[in-house]
Amino acid sequence: QVQLVESGGGLVQAGGSLRLSCPVSGSIFRINSMGWYRQAPGKQRELVATITSGGNTNYADSVKGRFTISRDNAKNTVYLQMNSLKPEDTAVYYCNANILRLDYWGQGTQVTVSS
Repeated sequence: QVQLVESGGGLVQAGGSLRLSCPVSGSIFRINSMGWYRQAPGKQRELVATITSGGNTNYADSVKGRFTISRDNAKNTVYLQMNSLKPEDTAVYYCNANILRLDYWGQGTQVTVSS
């Protein structure tokens, strides 16, 4: 059984920073890609950033230059450093791990950015 647990969300003022973490535990053979997604109220879940096992990254245009995704393969953990936060970044953030072609999700962590 695979478990993902996000942490690091919270309330921050516009311009501030937060760092999200998501360790993956359980029966893990090999984690392929890992990523962060978010869902704002009334909107569909959208991609924020992904990172492959080799370290290649991909970002949504809305977060390029402000957010940085990274991973520690020894700890099976993915991170999201979020800087220069904007009110429109407010959402529930979910981490994702692709293991043996199956997608696993965490329960989400709330990020709220006040203006």
